[in-house]
Amino acid sequence: MAKKQKSAFVCTECGADYPRWAGQCSACGEWNTVKEVQLGTAGKRKNVSGYAGSRSEVQLLSDVNLAQAERISTGLREFDRVLGGGIVKGSVVLIGGAPGAGKSTILLQAIASIALRHIPVLYVSGEESLQQIAERAHRLGIKTDGIKMLAETSVQQICSILDQEKPAVVIIDSIQVMFTLDSDSAPGSVSQVRESASYLTQYAKRHNVSIFMVGHVTKDQSLAGPMTLSHIVDAQVVLSSTDDARFRVLRSDKNRFGSVGELGFFAMESSGLKEVKNPSAMFLTRADQPAPGSVVTVLWEGTRPLLVEIQALVTESQYGNPRRLAVGLDQNRLAMLLAVLSRHGGIFTGNDEIYTNVVGGIKVGETSSDLAIMAGVVSSLKDRVVPYDTVIFGEVGLNGEIRPVANGHARLNEAAKHGFKRALIPKANKPKQGVSNLQISAVSNIQQALGVLAELYQ
Repeated sequence: MAKKQKSAFVCTECGADYPRWAGQCSACGEWNTVKEVQLGTAGKRKNVSGYAGSRSEVQLLSDVNLAQAERISTGLREFDRVLGGGIVKGSVVLIGGAPGAGKSTILLQAIASIALRHIPVLYVSGEESLQQIAERAHRLGIKTDGIKMLAETSVQQICSILDQEKPAVVIIDSIQVMFTLDSDSAPGSVSQVRESASYLTQYAKRHNVSIFMVGHVTKDQSLAGPMTLSHIVDAQVVLSSTDDARFRVLRSDKNRFGSVGELGFFAMESSGLKEVKNPSAMFLTRADQPAPGSVVTVLWEGTRPLLVEIQALVTESQYGNPRRLAVGLDQNRLAMLLAVLSRHGGIFTGNDEIYTNVVGGIKVGETSSDLAIMAGVVSSLKDRVVPYDTVIFGEVGLNGEIRPVANGHARLNEAAKHGFKRALIPKANKPKQGVSNLQISAVSNIQQALGVLAELYQ
């Protein structure tokens, strides 16, 4: 007797599955997107051997081989930087981003460069037809010699073909459309995404194949699918656009083979994504006339310094309930800095609306920008301009002290390289030998910093 065919109700927007039909998807909030999908009969579930592949014997940690993992260069230095120096053989990388960000483009460029070195590669497409991918490659001028293509969504069939072709690098575009017979859920559901990623990861570890999985994102720009997906993969990177649509930022959120938080910068051109060799210049396109509230600081992103502009606007409140808005900054930290400025600097802003912004769409996650934010607020409040050739960085404590930040000397060198002449920094970060062509003012508390700013104002 034939087995009864199963069905499921799946949201066409986010892939959430339900036991019965519903008018609204509780996961993404969309209406009339839950559709019935027919499922095939599920095969027997295989024994799970763990994400890392086959089990190993018990051994001493001191006896584990410490040989450096072999890496494959993508031909894009910014991409290699984010990955920690290149693609580690046998690693699994999840790359996410909004539609149109350039995920498929950057991967196509990467494997084209790898194929030119006679390293076997395979591009598995589950969303686009092979003709669409070929047309894009032709439009971008990518050399397609050596790039093997496959249109398939069954992970069992994909792995069977991998056994025959034996590629070194595989692109799975995308993991949300893949399915495995070990799960009876609809493609795109949480269980299917988890099981498919687990199956591919185990294959990568057992056969020493590097796999890139393209992932979708939700409305809040976080990676779609189960949280287990982030735990399964070795590295997780996100490609996003800046305020200027011409540029893209590749950020590492997780990396077992390199530093977390590393950034790679690209420019979207007619020939694809091109590396930005000087990202600091990309974020320092300032107005012709100096304006109050504009301050330049030096962030430390991954393994390199990055110059960015922070803007502040202080205006009188019109409604009796002053707003505090921070774009690219932690809003709670802005409130804390304003409290410290009032308590230890004698500058009260309780009746003013304050808006802060990091130019270029960069998200500031470290505390080295505290002093620059505070300087921008004071500059806008007093309607005085901080000179364009001045860079400011330092952490501000609750007692009004200016604390040192990591890699202070490297930040000063980056500022001097871009033509800055003055620097306001923590006293503990002042170098003994100084920095050529850079006048350094070192302060240890808020009062000293305000005094130096008063001398700098134009």
